[in-house]
Amino acid sequence: MTPAHGSSRPFRRPRPIKPGAGQESVWDYPRPPRVEPRSERVIVRFGGQIIADTTSALRVLETSHPPVYYLPLSSFPTGVLVPVEGTSYCEFKGVAHYFDVVAGGALAPRAGWTYPEPTPGFEALRSHIALYPGRMDSCEIDGERVTFQEGDFYGGWITTQIVGPFKGGPGTAGW
Repeated sequence: MTPAHGSSRPFRRPRPIKPGAGQESVWDYPRPPRVEPRSERVIVRFGGQIIADTTSALRVLETSHPPVYYLPLSSFPTGVLVPVEGTSYCEFKGVAHYFDVVAGGALAPRAGWTYPEPTPGFEALRSHIALYPGRMDSCEIDGERVTFQEGDFYGGWITTQIVGPFKGGPGTAGW
């Protein structure tokens, strides 16, 4: 084995967890990612308030990553999403713009993002907002509280229907 990204430790390929009945493995997700509409009820709470409630979410599926849910901008009350300076670039989706999330006297800096001009193939993401679930009070999909993907880059939503291992935590950069 060869060292990964300048590390003195050898790179170890992750061993995908075999999905059970009704489960999905993130290792079966495509690269480049796929966007798919979802009809589950998604509820997000922050600052002790419901800040989004929709059955019209999109999720982005990418190899080794838990799904990232994108909620319609129209599902957020006015004033909850405050645009902030700075962007980042995704090789697939394009230039991301960020939001602070504000509700009930609480502030989550740069906790949401959008692609106002997504690249071809990702046009469905226009006017949709993704949130880091670990920065919210809670995020639910059909009543199940999600857990968040480790690390501070990807923002994946993990439910009991999704199995990994997941990229994002310590030691996964070379996957």
